[in-house]
Amino acid sequence: MATTVPTPPTRRTNNDPEEDLNGKQMSFLEHLEELRQRLMRCIIAVVVTTCVCFYFRDQIYGYLAAPLTAALTHLHFPPKLVYVNPVDPFNLYIKLSIMGGVFLACPYILYQIWLFISPGLYKHEKRYIWPFILLTSSLFIGGGFFAYKLALPAAIEFLVRFAQQFQPMVEINEYFDLAIQIIVAVGLIFELPVAIMLLSLFGIVTPKFLWKNLRYAILITAVASAAIIPSNDLASIFIVWIPLVALYMLSILLSWLVWARRRRKKAQTS
Repeated sequence: MATTVPTPPTRRTNNDPEEDLNGKQMSFLEHLEELRQRLMRCIIAVVVTTCVCFYFRDQIYGYLAAPLTAALTHLHFPPKLVYVNPVDPFNLYIKLSIMGGVFLACPYILYQIWLFISPGLYKHEKRYIWPFILLTSSLFIGGGFFAYKLALPAAIEFLVRFAQQFQPMVEINEYFDLAIQIIVAVGLIFELPVAIMLLSLFGIVTPKFLWKNLRYAILITAVASAAIIPSNDLASIFIVWIPLVALYMLSILLSWLVWARRRRKKAQTS
């Protein structure tokens, strides 16, 4: 009587997560090792881009200081910022270089994030990698640029005008902490459509659910806008709030496209 010897499972020959999509499940320790490798690559990328930004530190400083110096010049105040500790300028340049490095390394970081989560997706869902990287990078960088061009100048202009009866002595760390907070916060909030799209891909949210809770989303985005803008200027808050509502509407559209594609595939296989 003949016996059939089962074919042994194919061994993993490299660290490419593509092999995990072909059938082999990763253990918990393998997931941790994969996460460690992705994090190390992201850190190395940020270090490299931070060094590049440190070389252009003066240009980055002038670019980010422009909203404040323009407001001070317009009100006939000295446009230079001040510092109280001799190490403050050096620490500021390091901080600005790291922030610029994160922005420059953003596409690569998102690529590593996608490679980490891709083993949990079906093979046809892997085609979303480049739209995912392009959309997330564009929204994050676009959100930061929007904050720099509109939200930050409007807030700074209001604050300086409100206190124009006093002599301003703006400390460099205080100002740039505020600027970085606004730019990064708006950049992250602009990632809302990507987060909704991923939740839709995993079947957690539906376009019907998002549309049904539109009024709550409008309220939450208004509160988020007021939290980001460090002033009570309604015009500045309105400048941030309207794009957030538009991003939520875009999220509903992306969720509808994901579920429509899923229904078409289900109809084709049935």
